[in-house]
Amino acid sequence: MTKSVVVMGIKETGNHRAALRLAAQEARYRDAELVAIMAYGGNPALGAPAARPMASAYTADEGRLTAETALKDALADALGDQAERVERRAVPGAAGRTLVETAIEVGAQLLVLAGGGTASVLPGTTSQYVLRKAPCPVLIVPGTDMA
Repeated sequence: MTKSVVVMGIKETGNHRAALRLAAQEARYRDAELVAIMAYGGNPALGAPAARPMASAYTADEGRLTAETALKDALADALGDQAERVERRAVPGAAGRTLVETAIEVGAQLLVLAGGGTASVLPGTTSQYVLRKAPCPVLIVPGTDMA
């Protein structure tokens, strides 16, 4: 029998503490592995400028290292010692597509996303994509944990 999996999507910026804690709790309840994903270097969000200024250009390796560090830091901040039990994946590409493809690949039981906070009523672009395409239930956790 294959191991159950809960997938958690994390952005480089933003508060994910509440969502990470809930994803870890769900993984424990389901006796499942927790896989945390951070996409990097993907397509810019809708409405963003098509080109970046040269001053902000960076290599693929720098993008990967930045994403890996941000992912590790976010997990350590939210889960403390339990962070070492989480499988971490920094994946190049658009966030929504990366999350859906990973959920399909690992046979996820649940996909967890951090919401935009209390001021945001509607899901963002990535969340909308995931809600339409995910092969499993999706849980969007409001970003209310400011501590």
